[in-house]
Amino acid sequence: MPTYVYEILDKKGQPTGRTFEITQSIKDDALTKHPETGEPVRRAIVAPNLGLALSANKSRLSNKNLERLGFTKYERKGKGYMERTAGKQGPRAIGE
Repeated sequence: MPTYVYEILDKKGQPTGRTFEITQSIKDDALTKHPETGEPVRRAIVAPNLGLALSANKSRLSNKNLERLGFTKYERKGKGYMERTAGKQGPRAIGE
């Protein structure tokens, strides 16, 4: 089951800067109140933690593997534009 991060809100619905984590089924509705204090909360958007080994990430994110899986990858080449380094979809460069 995934672990979700929730922000605790003040009475006006603004974040207080306090957060907590809770493990829930992906099918469960998002919480609206803190399970212990009853304070209003909202689910925070956070970057996923995949927990993959670094060496595995390097091969999984290689240009060859990304292209094989149908992804397109752009890398910054010079000042102000990005060039496609993997994949066949999309423009050759962005921001020229």
